[in-house]
Amino acid sequence: MALFLDGLSWLLLTLGGLFVLVGGIGALRMPNFFTRVHAASVTDSMAAMLILFGVMLQAGLSIATIKLLAILFFLLMTSPTASYALASAAVLSGQVPATGPQGEGQGSGKSTHADTPPAS
Repeated sequence: MALFLDGLSWLLLTLGGLFVLVGGIGALRMPNFFTRVHAASVTDSMAAMLILFGVMLQAGLSIATIKLLAILFFLLMTSPTASYALASAAVLSGQVPATGPQGEGQGSGKSTHADTPPAS
């Protein structure tokens, strides 16, 4: 049984590390700010869960597991809130999310649809 728990723990830790790697690559490769924030926040939450569950399996049933659960709860509450605050601050500063099927208006910070006058 201990061998099974060790194997499962290392699997969770490895998957968590892969999520961190993929999230970092995604944050570099995404085309604009909002997609980068989304990629980073999703992978951050999933990676934290996988890594902390892997460490919890290594710790066994102890006070360390309860502390790790508290850390996980804190991370799952604050990470999405921080991502939302970042995106909200970007919108308030004038950054406009890309719209349209091909992401029209990316990087310009201005909406291509709202600035054009209606056709007569």
